[in-house]
Amino acid sequence: MRGRELLAEASGIDEFPFDPETVEIRDADVLERLSPVVGEWWVDQFGGFVPQNRGFFTPPQREAIPLIDEGENALVAAPTGSGKTLASFTAIIDELYRRDRTDGLENAVYCLYVSPLKSLANDVHRNLTVPLSGITERLEERGIDAEIRHAIRHGDTDDRTRQRMLEETPHILNTTPETLAILLNAPKFREKLRSVEYVVVDEIHSLADNKRGTHLSVSLERLEDLADVSPTRIGCSATVEPLSTMAEFLVGREPDANHAGDSMAPRDYEIVDTRFVRDFDLQLECPTHDLIGESRDVVTDRFYERLHELIDSHTNTLVFTNTRSGAERVLHNLRERFDGYDEGNSGCHHGSISKDRRQSIERRLKEGTLDVVTTSTSLELGIDMPHLDLVVQVGSPKSVAALLQRVGRAGHQVGEIVEGRVIALDRDELLECAVMLRKAEEGFVDRVFVPEKALDVAAQHVYGMAIAEVRPEAELEETLRRAYPYREFEDDDWERLLRYLTADYDGLEDRNVYAKVWRDTNDPPDGGHHHPEYDVGEPLIGKRGRLARVIYMTNIGTIPDSFTCGVFTRSDEEWVGDLDESYLDTLDPGDVFVLGGRRFEYRYRRGSKVYVDPTSARPTVPSWYSERLPLSYDLGREILAFQAEVCNRIESGGPPGLRTWLREFPLDENSVRSIARTYDEQHRYAGIESIATPDRIVVEEVRDRDRYRRHYYVHSVYGRRFNDGLSRLVAHRCSRRATTNVQVAVADNGFTVSMPLNRRVDVADVLRDLDPADAPGELREALSDTDLLERYFRINATRSLMVLKNYKGHEKSAARQQVSAEMLLSFARDLDDFAVLEETYREIMEDKLDLAGIREVLGAIQSGDLEVETRRLDGPSPRAFGLATLSASDVVLAEDESAVLQEFHARVRSEIGDSGREESPDPGGDGDA
Repeated sequence: MRGRELLAEASGIDEFPFDPETVEIRDADVLERLSPVVGEWWVDQFGGFVPQNRGFFTPPQREAIPLIDEGENALVAAPTGSGKTLASFTAIIDELYRRDRTDGLENAVYCLYVSPLKSLANDVHRNLTVPLSGITERLEERGIDAEIRHAIRHGDTDDRTRQRMLEETPHILNTTPETLAILLNAPKFREKLRSVEYVVVDEIHSLADNKRGTHLSVSLERLEDLADVSPTRIGCSATVEPLSTMAEFLVGREPDANHAGDSMAPRDYEIVDTRFVRDFDLQLECPTHDLIGESRDVVTDRFYERLHELIDSHTNTLVFTNTRSGAERVLHNLRERFDGYDEGNSGCHHGSISKDRRQSIERRLKEGTLDVVTTSTSLELGIDMPHLDLVVQVGSPKSVAALLQRVGRAGHQVGEIVEGRVIALDRDELLECAVMLRKAEEGFVDRVFVPEKALDVAAQHVYGMAIAEVRPEAELEETLRRAYPYREFEDDDWERLLRYLTADYDGLEDRNVYAKVWRDTNDPPDGGHHHPEYDVGEPLIGKRGRLARVIYMTNIGTIPDSFTCGVFTRSDEEWVGDLDESYLDTLDPGDVFVLGGRRFEYRYRRGSKVYVDPTSARPTVPSWYSERLPLSYDLGREILAFQAEVCNRIESGGPPGLRTWLREFPLDENSVRSIARTYDEQHRYAGIESIATPDRIVVEEVRDRDRYRRHYYVHSVYGRRFNDGLSRLVAHRCSRRATTNVQVAVADNGFTVSMPLNRRVDVADVLRDLDPADAPGELREALSDTDLLERYFRINATRSLMVLKNYKGHEKSAARQQVSAEMLLSFARDLDDFAVLEETYREIMEDKLDLAGIREVLGAIQSGDLEVETRRLDGPSPRAFGLATLSASDVVLAEDESAVLQEFHARVRSEIGDSGREESPDPGGDGDA
């Protein structure tokens, strides 16, 4: 039947709301692809013909369904709520029903759905029930027996359910990356995976930038080896860039028929790019036009009044904060300040809350019975919330991708406008958010950076492949290299990996680190491991140890355990409290922090114990530091471009011209005036060249005579990961030049290097002298004796199965893992090219400290494309206030931070002759005071 006639019959339309001869009905060919019963269900379920779509399908569905129906690999990039996951499943379900009615389905898995979250797998499972039950009912009405089974298998699945899946196997299996890796080594269930023809990877952007995604990419190649046919791969993401990189990450590589040797080429794929088909209503708001001059209490009161007003004027509101403690605090204050908020209509959702409590919140969100839910990041992905009509983001989410992902949770019905409000309570974040919202309107998305050649993940998978069966070494290496993160895995990398896995180091087995695989040539039986199915002399790899499979199955995965460290004074071993180990990443010996209202100088750590000295010195690292999300490198570059335009506007039109331009952004008037005032004061206090741009890094030198310190504020607005790495390089050189210990504080818009007042270093000259080619070696040297290295060595040692989390039914805590790892680290330092240590350095430098970005910027400095400007000032400039508070005040207390900021601001205003009087509002444009 022709598509136009099918549409008219299915929808009951006699006349179309346009001329059918001149206007194309987009969905005719899509609907014709589906079986009549599936097409009927779709039309009934989604309410018939949608005139604005000229059909029944959303844009991602219209493009994706034909591709999947034809067996094409596809990356589907579309906003949250646009039906991309259903688009992925529709063609698959249709094919399985066709096959069940003709040849029947085997007791095996045909489709794998892999998601990063258990809650997302649970939600998709519920959503699959609707089409499967609806289509089955329609078939039964016609006297046709058909059944497509679907089930969930992840870490929470009980043993009885797992056993039942062997007897009655789901045709569609929802799982997680970790569970898929286990299934590939489960002797009985892996046979059920040979029939897999489709793999759907949801929220692929949240996996690709970390080792969970690296692990999954190799699992998909192992599935490729196992399956009877090459499975069609479908990836789904709302916010991802670059699309080609994500598509290649999804599909992997295969031997290139057009080139000889070991050449690999990406598998064929198609991209469905409908990322910007939804309408967004985004606005940045600020409680006051003067976030420093206004008292903290006034800012807080205005914030909660506005938040209450927004919640009251909407049906369901989701409030994102950047920390779990922030989510708890916002909900608590709403309940304390206003009547009407209680357990029945409000809640909080984050990873530290019990599973039952989280699931209750998720269920009630879906039902629309909660007026407001506060959260940190746990609801950024996952469940559909059809009644949600507003998202409020408190502070900066640090990337455009995160903003779009969070705000996209609202307006989940097709055709609804996505309404989001961002409220900034800090001047630095206000600037970030202004640029972020403007770039979101322009369709900008931050890039995803995939970890490269992770040796710990490779060790797990090579071990797993050896456990599954004896195989030629060349096949194992090829399987690994087909995965996108290992596309540049060289022979030297493979040898380093195999040397670790075979324990080819003197003394390693004496420390209870044993060989995991054997490596031998397939010689006759009297010498080595002979396997008749392979050629004589062919190098083979197999497992070592009787407990290999148990060890593997109970220890694999990439999510690290964490723990808190007890803090003790060195003098008398007094316990003074606990610190999260992630906070220790920010501490160097000599740093001062606050715990329990007291100040302590950090000295060293031994295992899970931290040793300190009481001190009266000012804190150097705030207690909340480790909780903050890092600004994306790409957004940092956009902020620099914004600041370059700010300089042009100030020079050409002064503050009025700047305000007029800012009113083109999605900002309220308070935001416009606060941003304009910040840059006006910066210009008048330190000059236009004190503003960092894409062509300029700025170093401020400030002498603090009261505390006898010299501070260098480096304005390098590339995000905290970048600044953490660059600051270590700069501090390493400064300490050698000044022959003294230097202190470092890092933020998203730059970093601070501090030293005694009687020492002085030309920090700008240090930046100019740093050769990008020398950066890896110097950074490695700067990291060599840090707690950061010790912690990540433990994480990588457990991922590499050198330190076992579980052994013979006994679980080793993260604290005990750390002790074991530290003993092994001292041994590993003396080994040549030891895989676990090399991976530790690689992960810290490349993934955590953005070595690539650092080398790019240092190269621009050396070529002259990026100048380094120095300013000597009596006090920090307005753009350095945030940096200055990190090392100048006890920021555990908000009022202390506020007082220091006001002190800085008073100095600036005094020097530029500004009384700080409140400007009269003038939303009209150029007539403001």
